[in-house]
Amino acid sequence: QVQLVESGGGLVQPGGSLRLSCTASGFALGDYVIGWFRQAPGKEREGVSCIDRSDNSAHYADSVKGRFTISRDNAKNTVYLQMNFLNPEDTAVYYCAATKMSGPVMMCLVPGGDYWGQGTQVTVSS
Repeated sequence: QVQLVESGGGLVQPGGSLRLSCTASGFALGDYVIGWFRQAPGKEREGVSCIDRSDNSAHYADSVKGRFTISRDNAKNTVYLQMNFLNPEDTAVYYCAATKMSGPVMMCLVPGGDYWGQGTQVTVSS
């Protein structure tokens, strides 16, 4: 069964950190461009960070540059999103997706994927 499962979300204080994981089953995640997206209540889904399948080059949204880092461990079939210096504007449901149809820049700018996870809630609040 093809599946993406996100984990690692939760409640964190402003300035804190979380690491999200996106684990694939039923397919080799290393064959796909992987993206992290988020959607806050009343807002459109936006691309946060996307990583290429070949050279691990990555694209970041301006709002997270310098704070978030995407990485992949193909041996574990997992992609991570390390989120530091979180602020309340980062509060959203975070999704991961996999695609073979575009590179990391386009995937992030025009959210799309062949497979999507169910999402994990991140809440930044004091």
